[in-house]
Amino acid sequence: MEQAQTHIREPRPEKVAQVTMLKEKFSAAKSAFLTDFTGLSVEEITELRRKLRERNSEYLVVKNTLARLSAKEAGVEDILPYLEGPIAIAFSYDDPAAPARVIAEFVKSHSKPNPKVKACLIEGDVLPGEEAEEIAKWPTREELIARLVGQLNAPIYGLVNALADVSRRLVYVLNAIKEKKEGQA
Repeated sequence: MEQAQTHIREPRPEKVAQVTMLKEKFSAAKSAFLTDFTGLSVEEITELRRKLRERNSEYLVVKNTLARLSAKEAGVEDILPYLEGPIAIAFSYDDPAAPARVIAEFVKSHSKPNPKVKACLIEGDVLPGEEAEEIAKWPTREELIARLVGQLNAPIYGLVNALADVSRRLVYVLNAIKEKKEGQA
């Protein structure tokens, strides 16, 4: 008696390539924001993609099955519960808060509440989507550097002013002595 052979279909090469590409993006990105893009037109998604690209980020509409496989392979299983319904992912490779800022600006400038952030993956930590609003308020790298430089310069600036004040006072004292001596002569 012959057993019925079950035929397991090999995954299509383009799907394997997509899983590999998404895995690499999850691994390389400083942050990933999972969004529900329901209700956005193609033009709006294109506009959002352009704005994200300007901030060294990208926005990809993904199939949940492929996103789940790539998240598992990348070791970010904590986002799996958020991969339900229509999903697009904003990846950032420089500033982890850049997508949150762009999405917040986009939502403010449009009458629609979407894209709604479902979850945020920042440096390996998964945060609920509600945190995106706070993340959008994070200072940029340039702002942090400017603050640091300002903090580093403050003591030097104070020292220079103190030394200048001492030398000014010395000049006043020497002038007073000179005038006193000239008045006595």
